[in-house]
Amino acid sequence: MSKISKFFKGGGSAASKGRGGPSPQEALARLRETEEMLSKKQEYLETRIERELAVARQNGTKNKRAALQALKRKKRYEKQLSQIDGTLSTIEFQREALENSHTNTEVLKNMGYAAQAMKKVHENMDLNKIDDLMQDITEQQDVAQEISDAISNRAAFGDEFDEDELMAELEELEQEELNKAMRDVRLPSVPSTSLPSRPGKLLACHFLFHVIKECWEQEERRRVLQIWLE
Repeated sequence: MSKISKFFKGGGSAASKGRGGPSPQEALARLRETEEMLSKKQEYLETRIERELAVARQNGTKNKRAALQALKRKKRYEKQLSQIDGTLSTIEFQREALENSHTNTEVLKNMGYAAQAMKKVHENMDLNKIDDLMQDITEQQDVAQEISDAISNRAAFGDEFDEDELMAELEELEQEELNKAMRDVRLPSVPSTSLPSRPGKLLACHFLFHVIKECWEQEERRRVLQIWLE
């Protein structure tokens, strides 16, 4: 039996044997230890191969027998190194598969715990009570909305008055104010003195300025009155 076989079959702990097999954590730890051991063996073989190759080069022309023996040893080391490479690939594949299986097992276990907890929570729930509760909540929300609408609406104080009657009264007031304003407006008076037959230019300009000023003031009063009425 090889050393690796003894390592797997005879190296288990007493607790693992008592349970009928190692746990995933123990198996993963063993696989990592084996990978580390084989990696160190690889480094040793690579060093021996380099050493035997150096011996063969050194004795290539001086001692062919020694050179051939060195090359033979190198070939054996290379064969062992190739075997270790294959073994490491197999162990790495096995370790990854075991890790994935362990992860899936833990995930399923946790999902089972969650399902049991959810079931325990739902044991004390009655669907009929839930329906009644949701109906009560909906009704209370409707009541709260009605209260909010009633509070936010403006109170209808003074709505008993006739709006047409109020508008008619307002128009009468406006007409009274307009008549009063028109009575206060004074039209420009026509000059009582007659113009000379041939007035001078200065007198004609003064008379024309007076007439224009009176017309402008009258138009300005009209405009202000119109703005006030609007």
